[in-house]
Amino acid sequence: MSNTAALRAHLLGAGLAGVVATTREASLRSYRLFAARDPRMLIGIDPERAWDQRDLIDLMARSCGVSADPRHTVGRDVIDPELTLAALGAFADRLGEVARRGASVLLGTGHPHRLLDFYAALADALSAAGCTVLTPAQGRCVDITTRFGLRTYNLEYARGVGLVRRPGGERPGCEPGAHTHSPLPVRLALAAAADAGGPLPELVIGDHGWVCGAGQLGFEAVGLADTDDPALFVGQAEGRVSVVVPLDDAVRAAYYRPLTRYVLNRACLS
Repeated sequence: MSNTAALRAHLLGAGLAGVVATTREASLRSYRLFAARDPRMLIGIDPERAWDQRDLIDLMARSCGVSADPRHTVGRDVIDPELTLAALGAFADRLGEVARRGASVLLGTGHPHRLLDFYAALADALSAAGCTVLTPAQGRCVDITTRFGLRTYNLEYARGVGLVRRPGGERPGCEPGAHTHSPLPVRLALAAAADAGGPLPELVIGDHGWVCGAGQLGFEAVGLADTDDPALFVGQAEGRVSVVVPLDDAVRAAYYRPLTRYVLNRACLS
């Protein structure tokens, strides 16, 4: 069995693609809120054109493989594994290119409890290849609006990957950071890097607001996104995000390890 065939089987078996845990109801709600330009769904992208819900369904059908039928309103969503594999290849190719140049990179995640290990392995490999893994604004405070109101977090880096934590540190057994869609952490990081006179990242790698916030500011950005994250795919469609890999972004952390191996092997970073 080829590496690609094995990875396709893993994507389907682990629920990373194929039928995923994200519900159609959740995705349609996200598309509706994005169309209304709700900041919770824009996560840093300022769309150039008007996107209504039908436009977004069509885009997500092409980009992810979800149903293009707007009458399909219930059940679990679907991601086409072929689209995931193609995007993973493009994602790996971008990593390989920046690694060959020894470029500066910035990594960050709003899903540290699921994706920290994935990004940390990329950070290690890029650093070993001669890239500078940036960690600007370490320890700075950032106020983020959540469903519970305004909350203050600290921007921190774990194994080279940006994330936010509540002040006071994590209690034993807790997640390694907070889940967030906000673009504020990457804006803070990029502003701090600029204020310090650089270097600035040639590539930003991550998810949620890390990708959208960086792309909106003109930095090349690549990342991962689920079927209820239309902002990244709109950013890609409008030319502000380079690569988006469609997959379920909330499965067990261990399920992303085969993706890590595939990406590093393809990028010649293993």
